Amino acid sequence: TIEPTRAIHSLHGYFLRPGDPNQTITFGVQRLRDGRSFSARRVHAYQNGEPILSMITSFQEPAIGLEHHDPMPIDVPEPESLPTTADLVGHFDHPVAKEWAFERPFDVRHVSEPIYLPGNSSKIADSAVWLRTTSAMPDDLSLHRAALAYASDYMLLEPALRAHGVPWVHRGLSIASLDHAMWWHRDFRVDEWLLYVLHSPSASSARGLGTGKFYNKAGELVATVAQEGMIRLPEFSDGH
Repeated sequence: TIEPTRAIHSLHGYFLRPGDPNQTITFGVQRLRDGRSFSARRVHAYQNGEPILSMITSFQEPAIGLEHHDPMPIDVPEPESLPTTADLVGHFDHPVAKEWAFERPFDVRHVSEPIYLPGNSSKIADSAVWLRTTSAMPDDLSLHRAALAYASDYMLLEPALRAHGVPWVHRGLSIASLDHAMWWHRDFRVDEWLLYVLHSPSASSARGLGTGKFYNKAGELVATVAQEGMIRLPEFSDGH
């Protein structure tokens, strides 16, 4: 419903119910506004007649204006020097480990020590990964923005777990995305390496907040993302 010259620059969405990857998703799109420079759409995703996602997106014609961005961290190792997810967990005979290692369409290389397994003692609310698609993408840059939105959800809540020394395999861990916000700043290709710098400023009330910044290899900030998620651990369970 959008003119191809208008690229998405922001989205704000809420995950209302769990989705079933084995069922069809129906998307309903409402045209909220088409202005001289911006367009806005409301999108609902449905399964079994119920909304599982509600989101508003905004699109903009290309424009020229002020330019600045936060600098990329320095002294970050090259992605090719880091182990793949398959190197780290591919040898485990577990369906989740196999999915992370071999079925994701993104190659993810952790700059920070991964928290797939117990043993990380850093307990800091920061991490970073390099990522790119495992195969070449078409030249349509709108697809690159969509693919990055997909990948941004992978480990956005990891810093909240890392801050407390909680690995992904923590017995009884229950975690789910509650909402997601993203802003695209500059064009990029998602089949080229991007550095994903993550931070968790807060965790409380069984919720954790994660923020992230994506940089290309030239050091340009291309996108920013934020997400709050439910994080429940059995040792804090009160029966609710």
